[in-house]
Amino acid sequence: MKSIKPKPQQKKGTFKKTAFKLGLYAILGVICFPVILLFSIKIGVVGKLPDHEQLRNIQNFEASEVYSADGILLGKYFIQNRTVLEYDQMSKHLIEALVSTEDERFFEHHGIDYRSLARVFFKTFLLGDRSSGGGSTITQQLAKNIFHRQEYPYLSIVITKLREMLIASDLEEIYTKPEILALYLNTVPFGGNTYGVEASSNLFFNKPAHEVNVQEAALLIGMLKATTYYNPKNNPESALKRRNTVLGQMARAGIFSGEDLDSLMRLPIVLDYNKKDEHEGIATYFREHVRLTLKKLIPLIADSLGESYNLYTDGLKVYTTVDSRLQTYAEKAVYRHMRSLQHSFDNHWKDRKKPWEEDDDIMKLALNNSASFQQLKDRNVSEDSIFKWINLKRKMDVYSWSGKESLQLSTMDSIRFYLRFLNTGFLSVDPVSGGIKAWVGGINHRFFKYDHVDENSKRQVGSVFKPIVYASALEQNISPCDHIKAEQETYIEKDKAWKPGNADHEYEGKYSLEGALTESVNTVSVKVLEKAGIENAISLARDMGIRSEIPSVPSIALGTPSISLIEMVEAYCTFANYGRRIRPFFITRIENKDGDIIWKHTPGKQDQVLTKRTSLMMIEMLKNVVNSGTAVRIRNTYKLNNDIAGKTGTTQSNADGWFMAVTPKLVSGVWVGGEYPGIHFRTTALGQGANMALPIYALYQQQINRDKRFGQIARARFPEPPETIRKELDCDPFEDDVNFWEALFGTKEDREAKRAERKQYSKKPVPAKKEKGLFKGLKKLFKKKDR
Repeated sequence: MKSIKPKPQQKKGTFKKTAFKLGLYAILGVICFPVILLFSIKIGVVGKLPDHEQLRNIQNFEASEVYSADGILLGKYFIQNRTVLEYDQMSKHLIEALVSTEDERFFEHHGIDYRSLARVFFKTFLLGDRSSGGGSTITQQLAKNIFHRQEYPYLSIVITKLREMLIASDLEEIYTKPEILALYLNTVPFGGNTYGVEASSNLFFNKPAHEVNVQEAALLIGMLKATTYYNPKNNPESALKRRNTVLGQMARAGIFSGEDLDSLMRLPIVLDYNKKDEHEGIATYFREHVRLTLKKLIPLIADSLGESYNLYTDGLKVYTTVDSRLQTYAEKAVYRHMRSLQHSFDNHWKDRKKPWEEDDDIMKLALNNSASFQQLKDRNVSEDSIFKWINLKRKMDVYSWSGKESLQLSTMDSIRFYLRFLNTGFLSVDPVSGGIKAWVGGINHRFFKYDHVDENSKRQVGSVFKPIVYASALEQNISPCDHIKAEQETYIEKDKAWKPGNADHEYEGKYSLEGALTESVNTVSVKVLEKAGIENAISLARDMGIRSEIPSVPSIALGTPSISLIEMVEAYCTFANYGRRIRPFFITRIENKDGDIIWKHTPGKQDQVLTKRTSLMMIEMLKNVVNSGTAVRIRNTYKLNNDIAGKTGTTQSNADGWFMAVTPKLVSGVWVGGEYPGIHFRTTALGQGANMALPIYALYQQQINRDKRFGQIARARFPEPPETIRKELDCDPFEDDVNFWEALFGTKEDREAKRAERKQYSKKPVPAKKEKGLFKGLKKLFKKKDR
């Protein structure tokens, strides 16, 4: 039988030794683990850290900016709305507020504040006091903003914090304290895709960062804790409390006294909110045109320089020809007139069937052009589903002249709603340089994105094409005093008979070229075209800058071609520039973010496409249109005494109203009409160019006249034509078929003496036509045709 050996008894003290060893190992583990983890992070086990070269070349996405000729920021193109500043370009209040609130020992540590870390460890982790604040320094926060945090399977927060500490330590080696502060304030997000203090200062206070005061600086820095909750526009009460907390921190740091703190805390928040997206602010249509141009131009620039540029991230500076003051005047003129005209249009069609709503072609075209319909088609949605969707009512924001409205509408309702709106395009150009000074592509860019100035926007031009026809006749040595009968004739155009008529249905007598242009006599204009030669007129139009299709038919004399507004303005600049053609441009130079010029506009050759004689004659004839012809409202209604030459234009059924204005310093063009030609006034009195388009120019010029800064533009005068030209133009604008002109008005010498007395402006008014009988002839003498 085996004996059982007793178990050896454990010696006293062995348990204590084991516990001691385990505790020692634990302490060593606690000490060594962070060191090992830190070393692992340092050598890139959990991801490579940025090296010093990368840290020296920190690249924030920076918005590209567009500036007017007078130095005003028009808008930005960006992925992140940010403008980078140097340290000395920021208000000292921003620096003081930031350091006082976020990192009071910023100037003492080297990227890591060990006192703050100890506070966080004991108060936050051990005692659970979450009000004790974080331990991240400004430099660590900068590291977080630049190198965004990643998620790790284990110990994600610990690893992230250690990475930021290592990066912060490297940043402190490379950059000075002011440079770190500038980097931080340029990088930090303020919500709503706004980054950095410059963009946020402009957004909330409409001022640059170097101009913000103490309370504004405290408000911005206070937002950094929670940009949505402390947004002063959306949550003003929370923002006020947070601002006052920051002010308290600044007072505690000794930046100002307690008495000053009390005064500052009593101040309300004052905002000048200035959100500028692509639909808001000044020159919205122009900015979009610039953007589309830059998308094509910048790659060419980059290739030529062997560089890489991105419009949305590289902080380019784009300088344009547009004058912000003239642009503002143009937009005000458009707003004032178009709002009134729309009211007249709505009353004009009130309680009547709108033809465009009954026109299947217009409705189909409008539906095909709608974004929602196109999206459904692109997704290959069935016709039945599309039909249901476009007739489904839902809440949508729509445009009105009183402001944005929310209505319950279907897609079809929305199309009908928008079809009733009249729209416009306005362009003003320096006729000598070609620089564009004002560009308004429509009534509201958010709701009507189609640009009616752009070359792709073409409408029938009506009588504003006639000056090109008359200039062609003068170039063919046809005398301006040739009198041409106003009687109707029939022409064959595309195998069809065409018989043009006059607006007043009067066809007696004969007109000189000046008389016919002043009164916009259609029958005479077609005969002038015949005399000049259709191909000669088309060739001249091409030489003057018109690139649109012009058919070789007699009706072009009345403006049947569809041409863009920018082409027409370019052509009219030739008259003001003594027959030399200009090419409109709008970008003067582009700089990179370092201020180096990477592209500059080079003026092109100005070809002489009209003789100086013809251009001077045309200016005199067009001045008479304004002084006593179809554009006489410039004088009678708007009381403008500037030296203005111009021409009105109205297309068939009053679908389009035009006005072209020529002054020595500016050539301006206006188009007004519906989105489709079928949308128009029923009467010429309301639908003519003199009523629809001319007032926009007149209101624009009135504002220029009141601004003393534009005295040179307002007071500019065309040079007096030479005696030879005055003699060539010195003839009766109208001759009656019956020979009793002298019986009514005396001999030629008597008429010349009276005409000299009647010259109120630079040109005489057009005598009325004599008809059958003395009283009818006298009546027509005082009749003003305004078509």
